Amino acid sequence: MKRLLLAAALSLAAALPAMAQTVVIVRHAEKADASADPLLSEAGQARARALAAELNDAHPSVILTSPLQRTILTAAPTADYHSVTSEAVSLEGGGGAHIAAIVARVRALPEDATVLIVGHSNTGPAIARALGYAEAADMPECEYDRMTVLHLNGGEAHGVVRRYGEPTTCD
Repeated sequence: MKRLLLAAALSLAAALPAMAQTVVIVRHAEKADASADPLLSEAGQARARALAAELNDAHPSVILTSPLQRTILTAAPTADYHSVTSEAVSLEGGGGAHIAAIVARVRALPEDATVLIVGHSNTGPAIARALGYAEAADMPECEYDRMTVLHLNGGEAHGVVRRYGEPTTCD
């Protein structure tokens, strides 16, 4: 059902009179531990595979991550499936500079591009807002299943928030 909804959203974007970029924003999957640059836990690996399955008909042409392993590993199954190399966007200069660099990269892409962005709980919503989706809510540290799908068209951003993989719960 979720895949059908994503396919319908992507089809709707394709049916619009003007081309629209599709930008999918997720947080990295569950971490194996609390170290500075952890790998994914088993649940995180399963979520990364669920993301690839969710996006198998989306055909992202660009995948953007942070340089941290957890974002790269979350994107890897999707990148492999679509034969796309993910691009790590530097964290140099702090979160604001990272977000600005991602937004600049997205805005430089063709108007019909599909982009996957794998970020963090503090950057995902901020990226969505910077792209014009003001409704993007902050994300609690315990949330891993949010997928924000944006359609950028002529300076306007329309979006929908969905869930993918196993539901996460926040106490």
